[in-house]
Amino acid sequence: MKVFHRLDATVRFSDEERMLLEAVRNLARDRIAPRAAEYDRSGEFPWDNIRAINALGLNAMFIPEAYGGAPLSYAAYLESVREISRACASTGVIWATNFHAIKPLIDFGSEEQKRRLLPAMAEGGLASLTITEPTAGSDATGMKTEFRPEGGEIIVTGTKTFITNGAHADLLMLFGKWSEIGDSRKSISVLVLEKGTPGLTVVREEDKMGLRASSTATLAFDGCRVPRANLLGAPGDGLKILLASLNRSRPSVAAHALGIARAAFEDAVQYINDRRQSGQRIVEFQGIQFMLADMATDLAMCEAWLWHVARLIDGNAPDFGVEASMLKMRASDLAMRIATDAVQLHGGYGYCKDYRVERLMRDAKITQIWEGTNQIHRQFIGRSFVRKP
Repeated sequence: MKVFHRLDATVRFSDEERMLLEAVRNLARDRIAPRAAEYDRSGEFPWDNIRAINALGLNAMFIPEAYGGAPLSYAAYLESVREISRACASTGVIWATNFHAIKPLIDFGSEEQKRRLLPAMAEGGLASLTITEPTAGSDATGMKTEFRPEGGEIIVTGTKTFITNGAHADLLMLFGKWSEIGDSRKSISVLVLEKGTPGLTVVREEDKMGLRASSTATLAFDGCRVPRANLLGAPGDGLKILLASLNRSRPSVAAHALGIARAAFEDAVQYINDRRQSGQRIVEFQGIQFMLADMATDLAMCEAWLWHVARLIDGNAPDFGVEASMLKMRASDLAMRIATDAVQLHGGYGYCKDYRVERLMRDAKITQIWEGTNQIHRQFIGRSFVRKP
């Protein structure tokens, strides 16, 4: 694995970041990974893992110091996502979703909103990015959830589905359409809906193929009354806020996928070095070595692109949407392929739950679907090269 150790060593972290990341790796290895199979079996929300993450104060790394945070680089955040996801993909996406949901508040919220809402998140709150609806997936402009102003309040009516952390979140970053704006794109708005708001109902939690310990909920909003003070920006600012947020959440999804890919690759290498067939270790067969070479090369190149995108974001690049889409698309495709190849290399054992690769293959699939399907990302990347007449 020297090639990956050398690649990881090229990422420059501060002394403070290195100390925290070492604690994250230890936590992932010693406490999160041993619980992952049981959480996958039961589908129980991994509160023990979340409490352990909060004991390290990990939410603080993406929240400004003025609101109780201790901000670190985006690269340090991606490394944390990758390491936690490598141990337990369900726990990795639960924690990563906090960043996805809170970043709009950090970037677009008023000073009053940030002072009121962010300290609880820095102390370990859970958040949810609440966008998808039964008839509005990759095309968010098709959402139907309505925001109707009434005096100093906003009345929320609608349904959201496939909402990560939705059943447990303290704060919902909720997207809907302003009733007084007719245009389907210009009407999209966003507000923060707090846990316990009357009219908010958890309709159900999905029984999923993978990421089984991560709560994925359908939520109903039946006349929820939200203070006007919880509206981010102005009515109609939602699409701008959404696109800016996705550009930063997509590399996070890639880090999650690469954590799964790295775990599957490492399990495959260990198994084919130990397992023997026809008097040889499996790793000694040339055909197997060719598979291994392709897996390792693609994984190394994709991880190198992860750190390239991290440098763009940490360097405040004005536009990195295409790079983020390339990363999300390639990392998620690779996670699915490496996990599938890892099952193949385990033979019949790879199809059994006694081996982790079975779970990793199930966990990997969703990374190709959420945060924009990979077909959508290919279209977006391809269109970026079309010259305007």
